[in-house]
Amino acid sequence: MRNHQRMLTTGFDLGIFEQAVRSYAHGHLPVSELKGPGFPLLGDHFSPVLATLAPFYRLWPSPLTLLVAQAALFAVAVVPLASWAQRAAGRATALAVAFGYGASWGIAQAVGFDFHEVCFAVPLLAFALAALGEGRLCAAVMWALPLLLVKEDLGLTVAVIGVLVARRGRVRLGVVASAVGIVGALLEVLVIIPAFNPGQGYAYWSNLSGGGATGTESTAVLQAAHCGLTAVLLLAPTAFMAARSSLLWPALPTLGWRFLSHNPAYWGTSYHYSAVLVPIVFAAFVGAVTTRPAGQHPARTYLATGTAISVLLLPLFPLSHLVEPATWQSGARIAAAHRILDRIPDGAPVAASNRLVPQLTNRATVSEFGLPNSSPDPEWIIVDTATPQTWPTSLAQQARDIEAARAYGYRTVMNQDNYLLLHRP
Repeated sequence: MRNHQRMLTTGFDLGIFEQAVRSYAHGHLPVSELKGPGFPLLGDHFSPVLATLAPFYRLWPSPLTLLVAQAALFAVAVVPLASWAQRAAGRATALAVAFGYGASWGIAQAVGFDFHEVCFAVPLLAFALAALGEGRLCAAVMWALPLLLVKEDLGLTVAVIGVLVARRGRVRLGVVASAVGIVGALLEVLVIIPAFNPGQGYAYWSNLSGGGATGTESTAVLQAAHCGLTAVLLLAPTAFMAARSSLLWPALPTLGWRFLSHNPAYWGTSYHYSAVLVPIVFAAFVGAVTTRPAGQHPARTYLATGTAISVLLLPLFPLSHLVEPATWQSGARIAAAHRILDRIPDGAPVAASNRLVPQLTNRATVSEFGLPNSSPDPEWIIVDTATPQTWPTSLAQQARDIEAARAYGYRTVMNQDNYLLLHRP
């Protein structure tokens, strides 16, 4: 919430998801002007689970609704994991798992970068794997199946959970779960998403290495280094015990598409991509601790080591911002930005800088200034001319776009603290 209040959230992705939830809240399928004029979001990712936020958004139409919901969903996931750990291995294990999950860098990175649909997958996976670990196999499948409504790649995760169910004695149930997961993922990728987006089909095929990787040796080395570091950091808070449990297997589909991709954003620890892996890793940790062979080091050795690693990692990731004074301060420039934003009437079509977008998406039709597929001829343009940008445009290109807008007929309404507001009737 403080990130948003300090204008550190972005149009890509908080603005996009707010436009999706706002669409559902007003009774129609999700569209996002940020992705393009009238762009159907079910033609990008298959995430109908976002509709469950619509009633809350009607009560509180704000991007903060999404951020609070995400925090709540992440928090709920600790309940099944810690409860199972306490029943299976005692209070010390439960506390170590609860702290390790809650302080995990994967969750912190997701919270630190806007809102994403994967927040729904995290508690579903936690409940499913806790049930699986305790032998409640039917419950595990029931918790896993809704993952198909969160994102199209998670059908493969459902399939792996089905395999684990089959290995634990419920063969027919496991085979059915696996089949539903695979068929569901294929239907979403090959039929449903292309039906909503007939011009592009499933746009993310190109992220696979076969779709355009450079293939250079240096790129391959960099990719291997990033992927290896990510794998190590995922397992380190469990003292690498998680690697000993078959409950880690559901992480393989997500790691597979990430590590095979030629998109560098998928390889490392940034953004939200590791959030779905955190409940899997800690479920595997509980499974490994409770089934370790006799004669090994006492469980407290692994618990203490994992907790110490979690503490050491805290300063490297966004949860450390909670103790930074700047987090709790809002400068005069933020106040100036809000004064300028207030000049834009509700319902108006606006093109805005990336970090100004989510300040407007709850009350205006907003596109991203600087993107070629932005909505044409918005009535208003508002840009931050001081904050360095690397995406979707540079300050130099933004300055050229502003001059082009002025030549097209836009006139300056306000220019204060390096926030520029333009208007064209």
